[in-house]
Amino acid sequence: MTTASSQRSRPEPSDRAGYGVESGVPWAYTLHLPRDPRAVGVARRTLRAVLGGYGLRELADTAELLASELVTNAQRHTGGASLMRLSGVEGERVRVGVWDTDPVVPPPFDRPQRRGGEGRGGGQRGGSAPFDPGGEGGRGLLLVRTWADRWGGYALGEAPFGAGGKLLWFELAAQQEKEGRDGGLPAG
Repeated sequence: MTTASSQRSRPEPSDRAGYGVESGVPWAYTLHLPRDPRAVGVARRTLRAVLGGYGLRELADTAELLASELVTNAQRHTGGASLMRLSGVEGERVRVGVWDTDPVVPPPFDRPQRRGGEGRGGGQRGGSAPFDPGGEGGRGLLLVRTWADRWGGYALGEAPFGAGGKLLWFELAAQQEKEGRDGGLPAG
């Protein structure tokens, strides 16, 4: 069964003006995903609905694609359930994290922090990890490195009650946020 939980109750439409990312009120949603082929589609639809509800529709297409890649990897390469967490980050940014039961962090997410990335294995848009065009996989993580404004990952180690695993994450910023951060220059 797929369930979603929120740190706050959903505001009524008339109250939404005070709950957007720009208001500074933090928000986060966690989606529990079973090992089921429908989980990726459920994650995409949930992400699109949440971003739309917080006025971040411009991020929906890219966020959907990148989250879909991370959830697909979790479904394909682990034997258990996964979690997707969406959170509003200061400014008009969203962070999407996908947890799964496998503690092995794939390259390049396993590399030390670079150019302002956050946490272990973080980076900013682009990245320099080699890509094998004839290889069997790796394209999804290449998409994340290419299109996310920030990305990273870390192993959570062994936990006493069976958690552990790893967390891969990415951040996207709305165009207005990028223009303000880059002094009005277009992103690129």
